Amino acid sequence: MTDSAAPSSRTAVVAAAIDLFVEHGYDQTSVEQIAQAAGVSRSTFFRQFGGKEDVVFADHEVLLDETRAYLAQQHDDPWAAVCEASVRVFRHFAADPELARRRYKIVREIPGLRDREIVTVFRYERLFDQYLREALPGIDPLDAVGFAALVTAVHNHVLRRLMRGARVPASVLRRALDDALRRYGVHPDGDDAAADDLIVAAFPRRMPAAEVTRRLRASLGD
Repeated sequence: MTDSAAPSSRTAVVAAAIDLFVEHGYDQTSVEQIAQAAGVSRSTFFRQFGGKEDVVFADHEVLLDETRAYLAQQHDDPWAAVCEASVRVFRHFAADPELARRRYKIVREIPGLRDREIVTVFRYERLFDQYLREALPGIDPLDAVGFAALVTAVHNHVLRRLMRGARVPASVLRRALDDALRRYGVHPDGDDAAADDLIVAAFPRRMPAAEVTRRLRASLGD
């Protein structure tokens, strides 16, 4: 098999596997059945995938590589780049929601696949966290990991709505991520924010920072 044929072969294997998992059940479907349905040999299957579990998460492996490559490019705004990376992943699944929903149903039914899904989600979060730390030297690690976790959580919440049958365009995720950017005060249009989003305070320079924080929290009711 030539390299040029490999992507289409992988796609055929994934499609055949999902069909069999839905029809017969994940545990009841063998690698031999998948290979036969996809028209490939057993050895070809194992060259492309490590096992049945890898077939279910094949898209994520590709998407993680693509996301890593996207973030490795030059971006003027690292915060916005993380959000755009999230949207790119969402668009992949939204392009074929029916296949994504069938895969989601399989994952929900198998404990081992649910565990793998949790690990996969964390890999996106860790990728965003590491990117922000590298792109913004000196960033507070809590800000990096916090923003990465927020973006990932928002993405998954919106994606689950799509998986459960709702029609969810990427614009819904973009609006939610805009809110995340505003929460961190890093929205590109932050200078145009409403006046009630801004706080102006003046304190003597000699006042301890802890007291400044205490007074601000008291004033804000926090």
